[in-house]
Amino acid sequence: MKGLSEKAWTRLLSKASGAYSLSVYSSVENTRYIRPESERPNLSKVIPCKDIPIIDLCCTNRAQLIHRIGEACRVFGFFQVINHGISGESTEKMVKIAREFFKLPMDEKLKYYSDDPTKTMRLSTSFNVKKETVHNWRDYLRLHCHPLDKFVQDWPSSPPPFKDVVSTYCKEVRALGFRLLEAISESLELQGDYIEKMLGDQEQHMAINYYPPCPQPDLTYGLPAHTDPNALTILLQDGEVSGLQVFKDDKWMAVNPHPGAFVINIGDQLQALSNGRYKSVWHRAVVNSGKERVSVASFLCPANCATIIPATQSGSSAIYRNFTYKEYYKKFWSRNLDQEHCLELFKN
Repeated sequence: MKGLSEKAWTRLLSKASGAYSLSVYSSVENTRYIRPESERPNLSKVIPCKDIPIIDLCCTNRAQLIHRIGEACRVFGFFQVINHGISGESTEKMVKIAREFFKLPMDEKLKYYSDDPTKTMRLSTSFNVKKETVHNWRDYLRLHCHPLDKFVQDWPSSPPPFKDVVSTYCKEVRALGFRLLEAISESLELQGDYIEKMLGDQEQHMAINYYPPCPQPDLTYGLPAHTDPNALTILLQDGEVSGLQVFKDDKWMAVNPHPGAFVINIGDQLQALSNGRYKSVWHRAVVNSGKERVSVASFLCPANCATIIPATQSGSSAIYRNFTYKEYYKKFWSRNLDQEHCLELFKN
């Protein structure tokens, strides 16, 4: 679809009621995507993250496993897990169906387009097109995934295996997420079910991200620097193309894909719940000129009515006030993605 005429592009825009899809527009010369010079990714200064914790969940020494997870949450705010119980076949099917979805004809994809962040299933572009002054080089399909029987009927029916493949993957990822939350609870010297109980009947969302090749990747982002507003993020990276970067020690570092691993991000709710002991990691997605990239992010989110209460240690006071997740999420979506940390607005 490269090289569309202005008239053809305008027709597509009108069909989508304002949709601005990168899948049909490939020139970064449009100023909607060009970052001011001071905000560009400065890719030449990014270094590989060589010491990212890679944690084997089959470790039989529980105390050692809990220690490693706690250290990773405190020092890095993210880590990778292997031997996590999700088969390579399942992850390969998920990545394959993601690629197939974004290769569907444009008329088929536009049926799912919306820029309303409250919708439980929508195809969109960038991040929050209603609020942004500069867009991001990204299309994505956002799905609500729990309870499955409530949402799955509204998911795309093309490609034909989509619902079955994604449903199976969602169940497996949810189980992994609860295992990790139990371990994180224990690492905070809390009961294993403490976090799960505090977060209530957790929602589960998914973002299937598509980053097309970009003619000038040094001028824009797939997603700019941000933290995740939820509790825990489980990221399936494209095994062939890197793009995830994290901010650590005042530097941006590339997190290259590790065979068979998921990247685990601590989200804002776990930073608040841990009273700042664990960090919600700043991260971003960059693009490249040679290859498309896909990723699948699964988000475990507190129930809207859940009240987030910092777990203070003896003699310490709460850094953050109590708040509901509904309140936090509304504030998060009312702002630009790359503004100051949303948690700053909830400090005591």
